[in-house]
Amino acid sequence: MNFRRQRQEEASVNLTPLIDVVFLLLIFFMVSTTFTRETQLKLDLPEAVSGEQVENRDQQQIELTISASGDIAINDKALIAPGVDTLKTALQRESAGDLSLPLIITADAQTPHQSVIMAMDAAGQLGFTRLRLTTTQAEAGEGQ
Repeated sequence: MNFRRQRQEEASVNLTPLIDVVFLLLIFFMVSTTFTRETQLKLDLPEAVSGEQVENRDQQQIELTISASGDIAINDKALIAPGVDTLKTALQRESAGDLSLPLIITADAQTPHQSVIMAMDAAGQLGFTRLRLTTTQAEAGEGQ
């Protein structure tokens, strides 16, 4: 009797379905992931009791002053209409494109919170990153 040897098929793994599944998972995660970037202004807020004095007064800086009624002045030049667009235009003019300049916001204690936030938002939209809020030195025993 003459038996024929059966050919043994080579064991192989078909990678095409595996690649399809991985590709579909990749697409699923890319579509379902939200890429939100929280926008924040990083501020170095001085505390009223233990605030630090700023020594570099001769360094170029922009000073934004907000009165109790919400009127805004930049480097002692009053703005005609204290709106976001006017403020952004004035900040661009005063900075001459140098966004690394420190921006000092001096607001009256009775200034509406919205005016200060509007000024900070306008500075953030332009790209200013070095913001400083001024305060007066409070007594250590006061308010405790």
